[in-house]
Amino acid sequence: MGVSINWLKQYVDIEWTPEELAHRLTMAGIAIEGVEESDSDYIMDLDLTPNRGDCLGMINLAREVAAINGKELRIPQVTIKENRENINDFIKVEIAAPDLCPRYAARLIKNVEIKPSPEWMQKVLLSSGIRPISNIVDVTNYVMLESNQPLHAFDYDLLSPAKTILVRKAEYGENFTTLDEVERELDLDSLVITDSIRPVALAGIMGGLDSEIKDHTRNVLIESANFLNTNIRRTSKKQGLRSDSSVRFEKGVDPNGVIYGVNRAAQLMQELAGGEVVKGICDVYPGQKDPLIIPLRFDRVNYLLGTQLNPQEIKDFLVQLQFKIKDKKGYLEVEIPSYRPDISMEADLIEEVARLYGYDKVPDTLPGSINCGGLTDYQRFRDRIKEVMAAYLYEVINYSFISPQLYDRLMLPTDSGLRNFIQLANPLSEEQSVMRTLLLPGLLENISKNLARRNQNLNFFEMGAVYYPTSESLPREELKLGAIVAGRVELNWLKNEVPMDFYYLKGIVEMLFQELGIRDCVFTAVQEPSYHPGRTARIMCQGKKIGVIGEVHPLVLDKFDISEKVCAFELDVNTLFKLKEKKNMMEQIAKYPVIERDIAVLLKQETKASEAIKVIKDAASQLLQEVIVFDIYTGEQVPEGYKSVAFRLTFQSMDRTLKEKEINSLIEGILGSLDQELKAQLR
Repeated sequence: MGVSINWLKQYVDIEWTPEELAHRLTMAGIAIEGVEESDSDYIMDLDLTPNRGDCLGMINLAREVAAINGKELRIPQVTIKENRENINDFIKVEIAAPDLCPRYAARLIKNVEIKPSPEWMQKVLLSSGIRPISNIVDVTNYVMLESNQPLHAFDYDLLSPAKTILVRKAEYGENFTTLDEVERELDLDSLVITDSIRPVALAGIMGGLDSEIKDHTRNVLIESANFLNTNIRRTSKKQGLRSDSSVRFEKGVDPNGVIYGVNRAAQLMQELAGGEVVKGICDVYPGQKDPLIIPLRFDRVNYLLGTQLNPQEIKDFLVQLQFKIKDKKGYLEVEIPSYRPDISMEADLIEEVARLYGYDKVPDTLPGSINCGGLTDYQRFRDRIKEVMAAYLYEVINYSFISPQLYDRLMLPTDSGLRNFIQLANPLSEEQSVMRTLLLPGLLENISKNLARRNQNLNFFEMGAVYYPTSESLPREELKLGAIVAGRVELNWLKNEVPMDFYYLKGIVEMLFQELGIRDCVFTAVQEPSYHPGRTARIMCQGKKIGVIGEVHPLVLDKFDISEKVCAFELDVNTLFKLKEKKNMMEQIAKYPVIERDIAVLLKQETKASEAIKVIKDAASQLLQEVIVFDIYTGEQVPEGYKSVAFRLTFQSMDRTLKEKEINSLIEGILGSLDQELKAQLR
């Protein structure tokens, strides 16, 4: 919006240069985007925040300038010569929707002469971006710019013979042609001004074509009203129609400015159009409210601003803004002017004090104590999990709401606790109607959708919450870590690819445990729903179940339209956090040589290699540093029902070189334990 500085000076004396005025207004919270010189005048480009719609009126903007420079505010005084007729004999006003129209006032001007408005008025309108039309229409726009009170002028003789203004909601299927000659279909929430028979204006937005001011108009009815801002905004948006009037009503207009606006317009129409003003105002005010009074504590002002203002200084700032105050013990009672709807609480008044005191004078100290934020151990633990997993897999984030049909596709037994899910009371769709109890269905859908788009060699992980019902008002929430792989890892020209199978995924789990400081975990064969029998393991640590890892059951894969072999795991993050230990960041390097021995033993087919490793570790001394399986063989030269398992044992001492005799003794003890506990024989 453009603001003429010459026009502004009619309401308040200004000794500053245009640039200094723009700077001081901006520092007081009334943003000025720029100043341009125009025909012996300067035009300020006003860029208000939504809460300061009052400054769209020149008088209110001048009030801000007066508060800043301490000069006197000059509000034009209204003097009208009324005839002896009575307004009630010419017009009646009824408000059928008082919640949308708190106030409606009207005045009648008779025997006007329609002609161009004077040059000074046209110049003011053009500087504000409004096209001059005629003296009557220009007066309504001029008063709107001056007082921030939108007005509308009707041709009184074009209203219905009933001469009754009825403010109501639009009726079903009702149409109305606005001044821009567009026929508009109204909805039931639109507020219209009618002449008791037909709409003559879309309230607060635009008048109607059938009652507009024309060259032959002689009698003018002036409308000055107040409308609910949210309704005007909604109607304006639906109709795709914004006007200078609607912009002001959307931001909030002073209901107590209605009478000044209609009287000021009547005065100017009398002066510029030679009209006769009918005595009285038809004023209906069902939404009248008592003034808002807010207590303002002196110590609260200084606490929030970090200042040392005394009570008199605070009172002076409010008086400069023309607020009415009553002095109380330790605080003020401040009556908020109705033209400032942006002020509703004590903090708003403190902001007013800060504006006039000067934001640049407010000390840049932080309120209260200064505490350095940080992450908890649990938060750092979760972040570390993601860092490790992201080194091997891609992270995905799935919805916590899933379809209950997924549980059938997972082949979960009807009595499975995982089927005890929480049903949403108002789901977005059937596909998102229950809260998940495990991560696997979302990860399987990730694989399925990617394969359907011919993306191969997939590896994903997700850390997310699952939910279980409880007897309490809120469900039990647990954090899980899930991962899924399918396809192969392409390495290099020496070794082209490695299948992402059970052992690949198990290696990632072991690497994760190593990074998190989780030791002595055991993978035990188990049968789990949704997983392949014989190719699934339960992960245990210190007697606690951490999770499950395995190859997904082929029938489950069929139900998800997956043709590839898929492996997955799901771990409980809270349990991992409880089991973590401090990770050794350094260890002593032994200066004595390592000795390796390979042994191959015959084990029964049903005996697991992990059982043999446990026996070896229990039988060996602390000199045994590592045991790995490097070969498993069945076939010729191996008895039926047995398998040959080869182990590589690594021995080392930190304080001496181990001797052959000492190593042989350890090997004999290990073989004896294998024979005794597992009936294993050296091959």
